[in-house]
Amino acid sequence: MKTGVYGGAFNPPHLGHITAARAVFELLKLDKLLVIPTGHPPHKTLPSGSPTPDQRLEMARLAAEQTGLGDRVEVLDMEIRREGSSYTADTLRALHERNPGDELWLLMGADMFLTLQTWREPECILSLAGIAAFGRSEADTEELFSVQRDYLYRTYPQARIFTLSVPGVVDVSSTELRERLERGEGSALLAPAVYGYILREKLYGTAADLKNLPLEQLRPIALSCLDHRRIPHVLGTEQEAIHLAERWGADVDKARRAALLHDCTKKLNLSEQLALAERFQIPLDEMERREIKLLHAKTGAGIAEAVFGTDEEITGAIRWHTTGRGDMTLLEKVIYLADYIEPNRDFPGVTDLRRKCYEDLDAALLLGLEMTVREMEARKAPIHPKTLEARDALKGQR
Repeated sequence: MKTGVYGGAFNPPHLGHITAARAVFELLKLDKLLVIPTGHPPHKTLPSGSPTPDQRLEMARLAAEQTGLGDRVEVLDMEIRREGSSYTADTLRALHERNPGDELWLLMGADMFLTLQTWREPECILSLAGIAAFGRSEADTEELFSVQRDYLYRTYPQARIFTLSVPGVVDVSSTELRERLERGEGSALLAPAVYGYILREKLYGTAADLKNLPLEQLRPIALSCLDHRRIPHVLGTEQEAIHLAERWGADVDKARRAALLHDCTKKLNLSEQLALAERFQIPLDEMERREIKLLHAKTGAGIAEAVFGTDEEITGAIRWHTTGRGDMTLLEKVIYLADYIEPNRDFPGVTDLRRKCYEDLDAALLLGLEMTVREMEARKAPIHPKTLEARDALKGQR
C-alpha cells in the first residue's frame, strides 16, 4: 500500500493543509493518507493558550473529513499519546513496524523540506519514507527546491524526493491565522466545521456567545457537531425549511435554526446520548432509551435549549422532528417535513410527498406519517405512540 504521512501541529489546520494534502494524494496516487498531529513539536514551543492536544486532534479530524478522501484518510493520535517530543523518525519507525510492506511518503511544506537535514535522524527518515514537498506560494521557487533536492541526493543516496507546487493553495501561516481569529477574522481560511469547532470551544481568543449566535456563526458550529456524511442532509434540511416556512408563513429564522440543530447529537452513541439525557434531565420512554433514531431528537432539543439558548418553539421543532406528535405547531410541521423531503432524500414516493408539501401542508404531514407507519409495519418494528397520535390527530381533522 502506498501511504502518505502528514504531520504537523495543525494549530489550527486550515484550507492550505487540506488543499496540499489532496493534491499530493492525487499526484502520487496514494492509497491512504495518515494525518498525525504532533504532541510536543521538537523544533518549537506551542504558543501560550494553544488548544489542548485533544482539541488539535479533533480539529485535524474535522479538517481531514473535508479532503474528500473518505475512508482513505485517517487521523492518528500516536504522537499526541506518546510521551516526550514528537520526532518524525520515531513515528515512521512505528508505522513501518505496523505495516512493513507499505510504501511511505512523508508530506511537508517548503519550509520543512529546506531544513530536513537538521531534523533528528534525517538518514533514518529518508530510508523509511519518500519525501513529498509542496510549495505553499509563488515565493517557493523551483530554484530553492532543486538546490535542496541535489544536496539531499548527494548526502543521502537512498533518498526518494517528489516536489510540486499546489496552484491556488491558501498561503497563510498558522501564526497569522491565529491573530486573525482573535480579531474576529479568518473564517474563510478554514473549513466551516473547523471554524465552528473553534467558536464552540472559544479557541484562539474567540468569544462567541453561543446563546445569541447570528446564523453565519450558528451554521459552522452546527456542522462541527456532525459526522461529515450528515452535513449535506442538514444543509439540505435548512434549505427546504426556508422554502416551506416562506410558503406557509412560519418564522424563517427559527426554521433555519431548528434545521441546523435538529441532528446536533446524532453522531453520539447510545451511552453518550443517555448521559446527555440524564445531565439535562430529559424525560424518556422505554423506546427512546433503546433507539438512537428516537433518542437523538430529545437530546438534540436539550442541547439546543441549554447550550444554544433556543426558545420553546425551536426546541419543540427539534424535539418532535422524528416522531411527530398530536396538534403539532406550524414550525414543528415545517421541520418534520423538511427533514423528510430535503433534496438528498431518495425513496419511493418522495416526489409526490414533495409536491404535496407545497399544496397542503397537513395533507403532506399525514402522508409522511402514514408512510412511516407502513415502513415500520413492514419491518415489524415498533411504532412510537407519538407517531400514531400525530397520524390519528390529522385523520380526525379531515
